[in-house]
Amino acid sequence: MNEGDGEANLAYYALHELHILPHELMALSVRERAAIYAMIAVRVDKEKRERSRGKGRKR
Repeated sequence: MNEGDGEANLAYYALHELHILPHELMALSVRERAAIYAMIAVRVDKEKRERSRGKGRKR
């Protein structure tokens, strides 16, 4: 999620990982979308930490 339009990247994640269709996401209020985006950020950070921990164990 480091490149391009941030909201588009979040919508892509919502579609592929959470199975939220783009029209469903856009139908949400700004607050609801903000909550979804914040939850995605928490999940992505957790996944990054888990990946970095896994790399340390393989050595």
